[in-house]
Amino acid sequence: MKTILSTFVFCFVSYFSASQTANSETSKATINGIPITELKELCRNDTPRLEAIFKDLHSNPELPFMEVRTSGIIAKELKALGFQITEKVGKTGVVGVLKNGNGPTIMYRADMDCIAVEEATNLPYKSIKKGKNEEGKDLPVMHACGHDAHVTWMLGIAKQMVKLKDKWKGTLVLVGQPAEENGFGAIAMANEMYTKGVPVPDLLLGMHTGPAPVGVYLNRPGERMAGAVQLDVTFFGVGGHGSTPEQTKDPIVMAANAILQYQTIVSRNSHPQFPVVLTVGAVEAGIDNNVIPNKALLKLNLRWYRQQDKELLLKRISEINEGIAVANNLPKDLYPKTVIKQNLGTLKNNEALTAKINGALEKMAGPNKNLSIPPVMGSEDVQELLKDHPEVPYNYFIVGIANHEVFEKALKEGKQFPFSNHNPDFWVDLSAIPFGTTLGLAAVLEAFAQ
Repeated sequence: MKTILSTFVFCFVSYFSASQTANSETSKATINGIPITELKELCRNDTPRLEAIFKDLHSNPELPFMEVRTSGIIAKELKALGFQITEKVGKTGVVGVLKNGNGPTIMYRADMDCIAVEEATNLPYKSIKKGKNEEGKDLPVMHACGHDAHVTWMLGIAKQMVKLKDKWKGTLVLVGQPAEENGFGAIAMANEMYTKGVPVPDLLLGMHTGPAPVGVYLNRPGERMAGAVQLDVTFFGVGGHGSTPEQTKDPIVMAANAILQYQTIVSRNSHPQFPVVLTVGAVEAGIDNNVIPNKALLKLNLRWYRQQDKELLLKRISEINEGIAVANNLPKDLYPKTVIKQNLGTLKNNEALTAKINGALEKMAGPNKNLSIPPVMGSEDVQELLKDHPEVPYNYFIVGIANHEVFEKALKEGKQFPFSNHNPDFWVDLSAIPFGTTLGLAAVLEAFAQ
């Protein structure tokens, strides 16, 4: 692990240096016949508008499936550009379709939701909003994963693709997706949008923010992000007074036992050369000091790359749960109950498409800007937009959004990066707005190139 982390930091340091010294302004380079310099100039000229959109979105974050305001902004902007709009797809999703003659259908996706984190930045446009979670609790909310930038980039791409309509042919489908953070949004949209007239794409593209410095990106073929399952396990028992535990069946003790046994699945049942993660992220049980409750809830998160490891995790969790029930002499109607809330596959970039897109990204960003980082255990749901169309290739890449000085300072302090996604200090530097837009535009134009 130490070697992997050292390699991770070394890559960032190397590419950070390259990002400041390499000259990517190659006047002869073109994408789909359009000079790179022209594309960059178009995006630079649109920066004031995009910065205003970004700041507004950042100040007004919305939790999963509550992105009414955000999807409304997307719909308004795309409609003004001539896109055909379909709203309320997968609850709060929005799709814009721009037909431009015969050619491939290219889908580009931007997720819209935020998370329940209280922002700690000192940005003048920081979020001070609160939102209600699934239980109806008011919580501080923040765009701590860069989805405000994702939406902004997509709107920037949309404007330039309209301006450049004489340079490409086909159909452009732009997707404003809800609820990436809870993993339900892409599936909800996929269940509806193709029956509402949205064309099935020939390929799918998407981008995500990352805490690397502005000027670099990460786009590699093959498996890049882990599959994930979110599940709740409820242990049932017989409640009673804390002074007479012998008259009860204590679900808290059962749950505590399970937490420890679950970890042996990773350490003793899974192959050590293949990554598997099992996390118990929440424990909910009881309300008083002297009352043994009649149930206890565990919230689990599982991650893997091999399908057989996913099956192993679920099988062993079930066996452990049943074993605990048997050991506590529970009747079968009180056996633990498991509910799977989220089920995402791995994200696997198509090799040929990734190579094609990387050719355009290198022209736009310059040489030696594509980071080489191992696959991560984080997960995504963009691929679920194609759950019923697995034959469609996709490419998903990471864009650096960190301020150069802030990033360099973090490295000098021995940190891997200045902040992580989902951190209260997460900060998209404004220079990332035109940079991400140019990369996204390059990818989309290259996708239309024959």
